[in-house]
Amino acid sequence: MRKFFASIDFWDMLLAAACLATFLYAAIFVPNFLSGFNLSQLAASASEKALLILPMTLLIITREIDLSIASVLALTSVIFGLAVQAGIPTLAAIPLTLVFGAILGAFNGILVTAFGLQSLVVTLGTMALYRGIGYILLGTGSVNILPPAIVDFGINNLPGTQIPWTVVPFLLLAPVFAVVLQKTPTGKRIYALGGNPEVARYSGIDIKRMVFRLFVVSSVVAAIAGIVYTARLSNARANNALGMELDVITIVLLGGVSVFGGKGKLTGVMLALALIAIIRNVLALNQIGGDAQGMVIGLLLIGSLLVGNFWRSAQETRQRSRAMRETQRVSSAP
Repeated sequence: MRKFFASIDFWDMLLAAACLATFLYAAIFVPNFLSGFNLSQLAASASEKALLILPMTLLIITREIDLSIASVLALTSVIFGLAVQAGIPTLAAIPLTLVFGAILGAFNGILVTAFGLQSLVVTLGTMALYRGIGYILLGTGSVNILPPAIVDFGINNLPGTQIPWTVVPFLLLAPVFAVVLQKTPTGKRIYALGGNPEVARYSGIDIKRMVFRLFVVSSVVAAIAGIVYTARLSNARANNALGMELDVITIVLLGGVSVFGGKGKLTGVMLALALIAIIRNVLALNQIGGDAQGMVIGLLLIGSLLVGNFWRSAQETRQRSRAMRETQRVSSAP
Protein backbone atom coordinates (compact mmCIF):
# COMPACT_ATOMS: atom_id res chain seq x y z
CA MET A 1 0.00 0.00 0.00
CA ARG A 2 2.85 2.37 0.84
CA LYS A 3 4.43 1.74 -2.57
CA PHE A 4 1.10 2.43 -4.25
CA PHE A 5 0.73 5.85 -2.62
CA ALA A 6 4.41 6.60 -3.21
CA SER A 7 3.88 6.04 -6.94
CA ILE A 8 1.08 8.64 -7.07
CA ASP A 9 2.24 12.16 -7.82
CA PHE A 10 1.51 14.49 -4.90
CA TRP A 11 0.72 17.46 -7.11
CA ASP A 12 -1.73 15.47 -9.23
CA MET A 13 -3.51 14.32 -6.07
CA LEU A 14 -3.68 17.90 -4.81
CA LEU A 15 -5.10 19.15 -8.10
CA ALA A 16 -7.63 16.32 -8.24
CA ALA A 17 -8.76 17.13 -4.69
CA ALA A 18 -9.05 20.83 -5.57
CA CYS A 19 -11.10 20.00 -8.69
CA LEU A 20 -13.43 17.76 -6.69
CA ALA A 21 -13.85 20.29 -3.89
CA THR A 22 -14.54 23.14 -6.32
CA PHE A 23 -17.01 21.05 -8.31
CA LEU A 24 -18.89 19.97 -5.18
CA TYR A 25 -19.02 23.56 -3.89
CA ALA A 26 -20.40 24.77 -7.23
CA ALA A 27 -22.91 21.91 -7.42
CA ILE A 28 -24.28 22.73 -3.95
CA PHE A 29 -24.07 26.51 -3.72
CA VAL A 30 -24.07 27.91 -7.29
CA PRO A 31 -27.49 27.97 -8.99
CA ASN A 32 -27.67 26.43 -12.50
CA PHE A 33 -24.12 25.06 -12.33
CA LEU A 34 -25.29 21.48 -12.87
CA SER A 35 -27.65 22.32 -15.71
CA GLY A 36 -26.85 20.53 -18.94
CA PHE A 37 -26.57 23.80 -20.82
CA ASN A 38 -24.04 25.26 -18.37
CA LEU A 39 -21.85 22.15 -18.28
CA SER A 40 -21.88 22.05 -22.07
CA GLN A 41 -20.86 25.72 -22.21
CA LEU A 42 -18.15 25.09 -19.60
CA ALA A 43 -16.62 22.39 -21.79
CA ALA A 44 -16.99 24.42 -24.98
CA SER A 45 -15.34 27.51 -23.47
CA ALA A 46 -12.23 25.45 -22.68
CA SER A 47 -12.00 23.84 -26.13
CA GLU A 48 -9.21 26.02 -27.54
CA LYS A 49 -7.15 26.20 -24.35
CA ALA A 50 -7.41 22.42 -24.03
CA LEU A 51 -5.78 22.08 -27.45
CA LEU A 52 -3.08 24.70 -26.83
CA ILE A 53 -1.89 23.18 -23.55
CA LEU A 54 -0.83 19.99 -25.36
CA PRO A 55 2.11 21.36 -27.38
CA MET A 56 2.89 24.02 -24.75
CA THR A 57 3.49 21.27 -22.19
CA LEU A 58 6.02 19.57 -24.44
CA LEU A 59 7.79 22.83 -25.22
CA ILE A 60 8.13 23.92 -21.59
CA ILE A 61 9.42 20.47 -20.61
CA THR A 62 12.20 21.01 -23.18
CA ARG A 63 12.99 24.45 -21.69
CA GLU A 64 11.35 26.29 -24.61
CA ILE A 65 8.17 28.36 -24.83
CA ASP A 66 5.80 29.62 -27.52
CA LEU A 67 4.30 33.00 -26.68
CA SER A 68 2.95 33.34 -30.23
CA ILE A 69 0.50 30.45 -29.89
CA ALA A 70 -2.60 32.66 -29.45
CA SER A 71 -1.51 34.93 -32.29
CA VAL A 72 -1.13 31.88 -34.53
CA LEU A 73 -4.67 30.93 -33.51
CA ALA A 74 -5.90 34.40 -34.48
CA LEU A 75 -4.03 34.55 -37.79
CA THR A 76 -5.12 31.07 -38.87
CA SER A 77 -8.67 31.99 -37.86
CA VAL A 78 -8.43 34.97 -40.23
CA ILE A 79 -6.95 32.80 -43.00
CA PHE A 80 -9.68 30.19 -42.56
CA GLY A 81 -12.41 32.85 -42.55
CA LEU A 82 -11.07 34.56 -45.68
CA ALA A 83 -10.68 31.20 -47.41
CA VAL A 84 -14.32 30.18 -46.91
CA GLN A 85 -15.44 33.74 -47.72
CA ALA A 86 -13.61 33.42 -51.05
CA GLY A 87 -15.64 30.32 -51.85
CA ILE A 88 -13.01 27.68 -51.11
CA PRO A 89 -14.77 24.48 -49.97
CA THR A 90 -14.51 23.73 -46.27
CA LEU A 91 -12.71 20.43 -46.85
CA ALA A 92 -10.02 22.35 -48.74
CA ALA A 93 -9.94 25.39 -46.43
CA ILE A 94 -9.16 23.26 -43.36
CA PRO A 95 -5.92 21.63 -44.68
CA LEU A 96 -4.92 24.98 -46.21
CA THR A 97 -5.22 26.59 -42.78
CA LEU A 98 -3.19 23.80 -41.18
CA VAL A 99 -0.43 24.26 -43.78
CA PHE A 100 -0.28 27.98 -42.97
CA GLY A 101 -0.04 27.05 -39.30
CA ALA A 102 2.88 24.73 -40.04
CA ILE A 103 4.65 27.54 -41.94
CA LEU A 104 4.25 29.91 -39.00
CA GLY A 105 5.63 27.27 -36.63
CA ALA A 106 8.52 26.53 -38.98
CA PHE A 107 9.44 30.23 -38.98
CA ASN A 108 9.58 30.17 -35.17
CA GLY A 109 11.57 26.94 -35.23
CA ILE A 110 14.11 28.22 -37.76
CA LEU A 111 14.78 31.37 -35.75
CA VAL A 112 15.31 29.32 -32.58
CA THR A 113 17.34 26.42 -34.01
CA ALA A 114 19.20 27.80 -37.03
CA PHE A 115 20.00 31.21 -35.57
CA GLY A 116 20.32 30.15 -31.93
CA LEU A 117 17.87 32.74 -30.63
CA GLN A 118 15.98 32.36 -27.36
CA SER A 119 12.44 31.09 -27.92
CA LEU A 120 11.11 33.57 -25.36
CA VAL A 121 12.39 36.51 -27.42
CA VAL A 122 11.56 34.98 -30.81
CA THR A 123 7.96 34.14 -29.98
CA LEU A 124 7.48 37.46 -28.18
CA GLY A 125 8.31 39.08 -31.51
CA THR A 126 6.21 36.75 -33.65
CA MET A 127 3.33 37.14 -31.18
CA ALA A 128 3.04 40.75 -32.36
CA LEU A 129 4.04 39.95 -35.95
CA TYR A 130 1.41 37.27 -36.57
CA ARG A 131 -1.41 39.25 -35.01
CA GLY A 132 -0.31 42.29 -37.03
CA ILE A 133 -0.52 40.24 -40.24
CA GLY A 134 -4.05 39.28 -39.23
CA TYR A 135 -4.96 42.97 -38.96
CA ILE A 136 -3.36 43.66 -42.35
CA LEU A 137 -5.40 40.88 -43.96
CA LEU A 138 -8.75 41.62 -42.34
CA GLY A 139 -8.43 44.96 -40.54
CA THR A 140 -10.74 45.48 -37.60
CA GLY A 141 -13.61 43.74 -39.34
CA SER A 142 -14.62 40.11 -39.20
CA VAL A 143 -15.89 37.24 -41.31
CA ASN A 144 -19.31 36.33 -39.95
CA ILE A 145 -20.82 34.30 -42.78
CA LEU A 146 -19.56 30.73 -42.51
CA PRO A 147 -20.67 27.43 -44.09
CA PRO A 148 -23.53 25.73 -42.20
CA ALA A 149 -21.34 22.72 -41.40
CA ILE A 150 -18.84 24.96 -39.55
CA VAL A 151 -21.59 26.79 -37.66
CA ASP A 152 -23.23 23.49 -36.66
CA PHE A 153 -19.87 22.16 -35.47
CA GLY A 154 -19.43 25.24 -33.30
CA ILE A 155 -22.85 25.22 -31.59
CA ASN A 156 -24.10 21.63 -31.57
CA ASN A 157 -23.43 18.75 -29.18
CA LEU A 158 -22.64 15.12 -29.91
CA PRO A 159 -25.93 13.29 -30.60
CA GLY A 160 -27.69 12.31 -27.38
CA THR A 161 -25.15 14.02 -25.12
CA GLN A 162 -24.24 17.40 -23.64
CA ILE A 163 -20.70 17.12 -25.04
CA PRO A 164 -20.01 19.89 -27.58
CA TRP A 165 -18.45 18.98 -30.89
CA THR A 166 -15.72 21.58 -30.28
CA VAL A 167 -14.03 19.38 -27.66
CA VAL A 168 -13.72 16.43 -30.06
CA PRO A 169 -10.35 17.57 -31.52
CA PHE A 170 -8.94 17.70 -27.99
CA LEU A 171 -10.37 14.28 -27.12
CA LEU A 172 -8.67 12.86 -30.22
CA LEU A 173 -5.31 14.58 -29.76
CA ALA A 174 -4.86 14.36 -25.97
CA PRO A 175 -4.31 10.56 -25.88
CA VAL A 176 -1.81 10.86 -28.74
CA PHE A 177 0.23 13.50 -26.91
CA ALA A 178 0.04 11.57 -23.63
CA VAL A 179 1.25 8.33 -25.22
CA VAL A 180 4.04 10.08 -27.12
CA LEU A 181 5.25 11.85 -23.97
CA GLN A 182 5.00 8.95 -21.53
CA LYS A 183 5.41 5.78 -23.59
CA THR A 184 7.68 6.45 -26.56
CA PRO A 185 11.40 7.12 -27.17
CA THR A 186 10.43 10.60 -28.37
CA GLY A 187 8.98 11.37 -24.95
CA LYS A 188 12.15 10.14 -23.25
CA ARG A 189 14.20 12.43 -25.50
CA ILE A 190 11.94 15.37 -24.61
CA TYR A 191 12.51 14.79 -20.89
CA ALA A 192 16.23 14.24 -21.45
CA LEU A 193 16.52 17.49 -23.39
CA GLY A 194 14.70 19.41 -20.68
CA GLY A 195 16.63 17.76 -17.89
CA ASN A 196 20.10 18.47 -19.26
CA PRO A 197 20.58 19.72 -22.84
CA GLU A 198 24.33 19.06 -22.84
CA VAL A 199 23.93 15.44 -21.75
CA ALA A 200 21.13 15.01 -24.30
CA ARG A 201 23.41 16.34 -27.05
CA TYR A 202 26.23 13.98 -26.13
CA SER A 203 23.72 11.12 -26.01
CA GLY A 204 23.11 11.55 -29.71
CA ILE A 205 19.77 13.40 -29.55
CA ASP A 206 19.29 15.77 -32.49
CA ILE A 207 18.22 18.73 -30.38
CA LYS A 208 17.68 21.19 -33.21
CA ARG A 209 15.47 18.83 -35.19
CA MET A 210 13.38 17.99 -32.12
CA VAL A 211 12.87 21.63 -31.11
CA PHE A 212 12.03 22.60 -34.69
CA ARG A 213 9.41 19.86 -34.93
CA LEU A 214 7.87 20.86 -31.61
CA PHE A 215 7.39 24.43 -32.82
CA VAL A 216 5.77 23.18 -36.04
CA VAL A 217 3.47 20.90 -34.05
CA SER A 218 2.65 23.76 -31.70
CA SER A 219 1.48 26.00 -34.54
CA VAL A 220 -0.43 23.24 -36.35
CA VAL A 221 -2.36 22.53 -33.14
CA ALA A 222 -2.90 26.28 -32.74
CA ALA A 223 -4.32 26.32 -36.29
CA ILE A 224 -6.74 23.55 -35.30
CA ALA A 225 -7.69 25.68 -32.29
CA GLY A 226 -8.15 28.63 -34.66
CA ILE A 227 -10.67 26.69 -36.71
CA VAL A 228 -12.46 25.55 -33.54
CA TYR A 229 -12.53 29.12 -32.19
CA THR A 230 -13.91 30.43 -35.48
CA ALA A 231 -16.65 27.80 -35.49
CA ARG A 232 -17.56 28.28 -31.82
CA LEU A 233 -17.93 32.07 -32.07
CA SER A 234 -19.10 32.02 -35.70
CA ASN A 235 -16.61 34.71 -36.69
CA ALA A 236 -13.01 35.19 -37.69
CA ARG A 237 -11.24 38.26 -36.32
CA ALA A 238 -7.64 39.39 -35.92
CA ASN A 239 -8.17 39.98 -32.19
CA ASN A 240 -9.46 36.48 -31.47
CA ALA A 241 -7.91 34.81 -28.40
CA LEU A 242 -6.22 38.01 -27.28
CA GLY A 243 -4.14 37.21 -24.17
CA MET A 244 -4.96 33.50 -24.27
CA GLU A 245 -1.26 32.56 -24.29
CA LEU A 246 -1.00 33.73 -20.66
CA ASP A 247 -3.90 31.48 -19.62
CA VAL A 248 -2.29 28.53 -21.41
CA ILE A 249 1.08 29.06 -19.73
CA THR A 250 -0.65 29.46 -16.35
CA ILE A 251 -2.48 26.15 -16.81
CA VAL A 252 0.71 24.32 -17.80
CA LEU A 253 2.71 25.64 -14.84
CA LEU A 254 -0.18 25.06 -12.44
CA GLY A 255 -0.29 21.50 -13.75
CA GLY A 256 3.14 20.82 -12.31
CA VAL A 257 5.37 21.32 -15.35
CA SER A 258 8.67 22.79 -14.23
CA VAL A 259 9.56 26.14 -15.74
CA PHE A 260 13.18 24.90 -15.67
CA GLY A 261 12.29 21.93 -17.89
CA GLY A 262 12.60 18.17 -17.57
CA LYS A 263 9.58 17.62 -15.31
CA GLY A 264 5.82 17.42 -15.71
CA LYS A 265 3.00 15.25 -17.05
CA LEU A 266 -0.10 15.88 -19.08
CA THR A 267 -2.32 14.40 -16.36
CA GLY A 268 -1.52 17.27 -14.02
CA VAL A 269 -1.94 19.83 -16.80
CA MET A 270 -5.38 18.45 -17.68
CA LEU A 271 -6.42 18.60 -14.04
CA ALA A 272 -5.25 22.22 -13.91
CA LEU A 273 -7.29 22.93 -17.05
CA ALA A 274 -10.41 21.44 -15.43
CA LEU A 275 -9.82 23.39 -12.20
CA ILE A 276 -9.41 26.73 -13.94
CA ALA A 277 -12.38 26.08 -16.26
CA ILE A 278 -14.62 25.32 -13.27
CA ILE A 279 -13.40 28.36 -11.33
CA ARG A 280 -13.96 30.69 -14.30
CA ASN A 281 -17.44 29.23 -14.84
CA VAL A 282 -18.37 29.66 -11.18
CA LEU A 283 -17.13 33.26 -11.18
CA ALA A 284 -19.07 34.00 -14.37
CA LEU A 285 -22.26 32.53 -12.90
CA ASN A 286 -21.76 34.85 -9.93
CA GLN A 287 -21.53 37.84 -12.28
CA ILE A 288 -17.79 38.34 -11.70
CA GLY A 289 -16.10 39.84 -14.76
CA GLY A 290 -13.03 38.86 -16.72
CA ASP A 291 -10.56 41.17 -14.94
CA ALA A 292 -11.49 39.79 -11.53
CA GLN A 293 -11.31 36.27 -12.95
CA GLY A 294 -7.79 36.97 -14.17
CA MET A 295 -6.80 38.20 -10.71
CA VAL A 296 -8.12 35.01 -9.11
CA ILE A 297 -6.27 32.82 -11.62
CA GLY A 298 -3.06 34.80 -11.05
CA LEU A 299 -3.32 34.36 -7.29
CA LEU A 300 -3.97 30.66 -7.82
CA LEU A 301 -0.79 30.33 -9.89
CA ILE A 302 1.32 32.20 -7.33
CA GLY A 303 -0.12 30.07 -4.53
CA SER A 304 0.58 26.88 -6.47
CA LEU A 305 4.21 27.93 -7.02
CA LEU A 306 4.64 28.64 -3.31
CA VAL A 307 3.12 25.29 -2.32
CA GLY A 308 5.19 23.51 -4.96
CA ASN A 309 8.43 25.10 -3.74
CA PHE A 310 7.57 24.22 -0.12
CA TRP A 311 6.83 20.62 -1.08
CA ARG A 312 10.05 20.24 -3.08
CA SER A 313 12.09 21.73 -0.22
CA ALA A 314 10.45 19.33 2.24
CA GLN A 315 11.21 16.41 -0.07
CA GLU A 316 14.84 17.42 -0.42
CA THR A 317 15.15 17.79 3.37
CA ARG A 318 13.69 14.30 3.91
CA GLN A 319 16.01 12.82 1.28
CA ARG A 320 19.08 14.43 2.87
CA SER A 321 18.02 13.22 6.33
CA ARG A 322 17.48 9.70 5.00
CA ALA A 323 20.88 9.75 3.28
CA MET A 324 22.60 10.94 6.48
CA ARG A 325 20.93 8.24 8.56
CA GLU A 326 21.96 5.61 6.03
CA THR A 327 25.53 6.91 6.02
CA GLN A 328 25.67 6.87 9.82
CA ARG A 329 24.25 3.34 9.91
CA VAL A 330 26.86 2.06 7.44
CA SER A 331 29.75 3.82 9.19
CA SER A 332 28.73 2.46 12.61
CA ALA A 333 28.36 -1.10 11.39
CA PRO A 334 31.17 -3.46 12.55
